[in-house]
Amino acid sequence: MCQHQPRCPLASAPDHEAASLVAFHPEQGWGLLCNGVVVFDDTGALLPDGRSTPVHDMSAHRVPMRQAA
Repeated sequence: MCQHQPRCPLASAPDHEAASLVAFHPEQGWGLLCNGVVVFDDTGALLPDGRSTPVHDMSAHRVPMRQAA
């Protein structure tokens, strides 16, 4: 799915939120990463296989989102 170099982390990787943002809808509170993960403005995420990740405290650990080139 990812065409970036270096490749973005897979959806199953612990740092999956570091993937490039390919669609962003701040008015709706979500964005789509190139690895298929949907991230929400409350820091939760929906993985491509339908599993969700819980909301987490981003003040302790910040993973920068890369913009698509």
